[in-house]
Amino acid sequence: MTDVGTAAPAFFGFAGSSLALILANAGAAYGTAKAGVGIGAMGVMNPEAVMKNIIPVVMAGVIGIYGLIVAVLLVNNVSVPSADGVNTYNWSSGFKHLAAGLSVGISGIGAGYAIGLVGDVGVKAVGLQPRLFVALILIMIFAEALALYGLIVALILSSA
Repeated sequence: MTDVGTAAPAFFGFAGSSLALILANAGAAYGTAKAGVGIGAMGVMNPEAVMKNIIPVVMAGVIGIYGLIVAVLLVNNVSVPSADGVNTYNWSSGFKHLAAGLSVGISGIGAGYAIGLVGDVGVKAVGLQPRLFVALILIMIFAEALALYGLIVALILSSA
C-alpha cells in the first residue's frame, strides 16, 4: 500500500505547473482586454491605425505562451510514486517546481497589468499623435521584459 505522504512532493510539482499556466494567462487576459478596449476607443477616432496599434494585444498574448512553456516543462518533470510506493520525486524538486510556476505566473500577472494599462492609454495617444508610436513600443518592451524575467528564473529553477 502506498503511503499518502509520498505523493505530497508531486502535488507541489503539479501545483507549480498549473499555477504557471493559470496566473500567466490571467495576466495575459487582463492585458489583452484592457489594451483591446483602448484599441476600440482609438479605432473610432482613427480607424486606419487599428492594425498598427494591435501590438499591445500580441505582446499580452505572449505572456500566456510563457506560462504554457513552463507548465509543460514542469509537468513532464514530475513523477508520481510507483505502485510499490517508491518515490523518485523528492521534496526539493516539488518546491523548486512550485517556485518556478509562481515565478512565471506572478511575473505574468504584473507584466499583463502593465501592458494593459500602457496599451490602453498608449494606443489612444498614438491615435491622436502618431509620433508617439516608438515611445509606446519601447514602454511595451520594458513591460514585457517583466514576464521574460519570470520565465528565465522559472527555467533555471525547473532545470536545477
